[in-house]
Amino acid sequence: MPFFYDFNAPSLPEAGAAFDRARTAANLIELRQKLDDEIPQRRIFESLLLATWNIQAFGASQRTEESLWYITEILSRFDLIAVQEVKRDLGELDRVCRLLGSWWRYLVTDASEGNGGNDERLAFLYDTRKVRFGGMAGEVVLPAVRNQDGDLINADQIVRTPYIAGFKSGWFDFMLSTVHIKFGENERADPMRLAEIRSVARFLAARLTQTGAWSRNLILLGDFNIFDNESPTFQALTAAGFTIPDEIQDLPVTNVGARPRKYDQIAFLLADQAAAVPLNAGVLDYFDTVYSDAKFPDYEAGLVKADGSVPSNRRSYYRNHWRRRQMSDHLLMWVELPIEFAGPYLAATANG
Repeated sequence: MPFFYDFNAPSLPEAGAAFDRARTAANLIELRQKLDDEIPQRRIFESLLLATWNIQAFGASQRTEESLWYITEILSRFDLIAVQEVKRDLGELDRVCRLLGSWWRYLVTDASEGNGGNDERLAFLYDTRKVRFGGMAGEVVLPAVRNQDGDLINADQIVRTPYIAGFKSGWFDFMLSTVHIKFGENERADPMRLAEIRSVARFLAARLTQTGAWSRNLILLGDFNIFDNESPTFQALTAAGFTIPDEIQDLPVTNVGARPRKYDQIAFLLADQAAAVPLNAGVLDYFDTVYSDAKFPDYEAGLVKADGSVPSNRRSYYRNHWRRRQMSDHLLMWVELPIEFAGPYLAATANG
């Protein structure tokens, strides 16, 4: 959990008098109760709480100090979080890490360049009391491929280069790879989106079997922009050998909007089958408490657009734009995995 001594001395210059401590504290009480109800208590030696969250324009959204406290409280309930859409400016990420405590660390890619990269980074945020960085990290670069004539040609690279790193927690060592797949056109089987998912899944599955692989356990997670479980983009993951347990497939949608979308996913390719069945899984809808419809009057007077103009419909602007820029247009997906394999190890040893 974060410590609240910073309530009396917010470090962000823009916070100033606008930081309503009493309101933030009251909302944090509600949010903490929701988290207590939905997220399992940390089991230090038995399980790992892993999450993925696309935090919209994290670092370029002019978030208030209040919003950063809510984001921090949510992140603090997990051991390891893959974060997508971190922007070039790391100020908000650094602020959240400071609020989380000195035992939290992050790994982050350089900002993407070029058309479609959107100045985005990918990051892993982890609690060093529970998770150890294994020393291996890198951005995924696809190797050359052969064309119909058998000639080697450069592969089309992923617009926002996937990130992979090795971690250890308890008995479990694993590689974690996170992606933010190109959206493309608003259709279930957009060709560019399908090609990116297929290329990443096939590459990682093949890399896992190569000599010198850092681990034989791989978890692929992030924002795939997958519409539903029946779409070809979803099937591209399973066709490469990844499994998505029923506990995750049966979860609610993760986008914030009128059209239901299962944009975010967590997929597994594990040698340690003891970790293959989640203990728990969920999608956290923080808008039940934070910036809920019922709390619109608390923020109505201060709602202005970036250009300083007043929105014509403040309630619609609050619900469909402002609160998403303060938190995100994605909900957080999480899974609890077992990490204590002493029983299976001893049984296998005893049985020769």
